[in-house]
Amino acid sequence: MNNQENSSKEDASQTPPPLSGFQLPNNRETKRDVKAIEAGGGTLGKLLIFSAPSGSGKSTIVQWLMAHHPEFHLAFSISCTSRAPRGTEQNGMEYFFITPEEFRLRISNGEFLEHEEVYKDRFYGTLKSQVEKQLEAGENVIFDVDVKGGCNIKKFYGDRALSVFVQPPSIEELRKRLNGRGTDTLEVIEDRIARAAFELTFAPKFDCIVINDDLSKAEEETYQIVRSFLDKP
Repeated sequence: MNNQENSSKEDASQTPPPLSGFQLPNNRETKRDVKAIEAGGGTLGKLLIFSAPSGSGKSTIVQWLMAHHPEFHLAFSISCTSRAPRGTEQNGMEYFFITPEEFRLRISNGEFLEHEEVYKDRFYGTLKSQVEKQLEAGENVIFDVDVKGGCNIKKFYGDRALSVFVQPPSIEELRKRLNGRGTDTLEVIEDRIARAAFELTFAPKFDCIVINDDLSKAEEETYQIVRSFLDKP
């Protein structure tokens, strides 16, 4: 799930209203379109996967990359959720809004690259068909996801995807950063540290590891890695 919201602040009681006049991408149609583009010599986009423990600076680096390097044609994938739209959110813009029942059906049909149930009946996930639609439009699709989701996407796309693990210099430095935020209780911070220790074991599964001990250097290193990957034919 890209740019997923903090699940601890969500109201789990709302479900999206029935939708009309909007159709989600279809897996079979998308695959047929991709083959047609390849046969016609069109350029398909690539995939960039970023994962990291909370507090490592992953989202900061991703946002910097998108804001300062428009030449990369980066775009977040539009995720799917079973929660109701908020405020001015529109279906097919911020998210695809579907019911929990439809979400489960799509899970059983194998339509998601990755998904998570953050509360009972509150799902988030990335549709294969939506990613393919963006790739065929020439977008380089960027993912800001947890380590398991990142590994699943990499496994599905192989060499078409670059997976980057953003790593803090140490667990103690990570604890300092989380304490410095001033937004979490000590208990929450210790839970995040325990989870980070687990997530760090996934680092060798990624194509590249960027150690964020200096943000400017980490941004420059990430830029060089991404540029090299996107420049490959």
